[in-house]
Amino acid sequence: MSEKTEKLLSTLKLQPVVPVLIIEDVATAVPLARALVAGGLKAIEITMRTDAALEAVRRVAGEVEGAVVGAGTILNPAHFEAAVEAGSQFIVSPGTTRELIHAARASDIPLLPGAATASEVMQLRDEGYQVLKFFPAEQAGGAAYLKALSSPLAGTLFCPTGGISLKNARDYLSLPNVVCVGGSWVAPKELVSAGDWAGITKLATEACALAG
Repeated sequence: MSEKTEKLLSTLKLQPVVPVLIIEDVATAVPLARALVAGGLKAIEITMRTDAALEAVRRVAGEVEGAVVGAGTILNPAHFEAAVEAGSQFIVSPGTTRELIHAARASDIPLLPGAATASEVMQLRDEGYQVLKFFPAEQAGGAAYLKALSSPLAGTLFCPTGGISLKNARDYLSLPNVVCVGGSWVAPKELVSAGDWAGITKLATEACALAG
């Protein structure tokens, strides 16, 4: 197992759920991350879907003790490089391109590449990837689909993301080829807008209990 794979796995194994965050207001990034860490969710993915995202990564990386911040929705090498420069400790992509693979190969920061089909998984295995994002999880076949992949594609681990909630997270976490899940339900927009950090810490604590 490569050093980058071990580094990525050590991050994903910190908790059963990786929060997937869309930060609209950069001022919420630090208190939100602190609330999640207080509830036990240390690894945090901030998606590059807003103008505030890169600065949010930068602030969380620099100001939130205990947080392991990553950048998601990375679509090309320019996104990859900007996220790493901002302080991302891991990179997540919804899918994969040859250019993105090349950028990842040249970096010390691990990539969690997205795949939705057996063929995509096989191609990424050929590139040396053992840990993948399964996206969009529910829409692509859900836990039953991942279970079906566990035997023919043994040795590959997944972090399913997309349509996962507290209600169905255990369906995925019970699978032998799932290391964790990604979800946005631990930081609902209404609680972030209200600054209800205690409420978010409570949701994070509930998510952590899924490991039991």
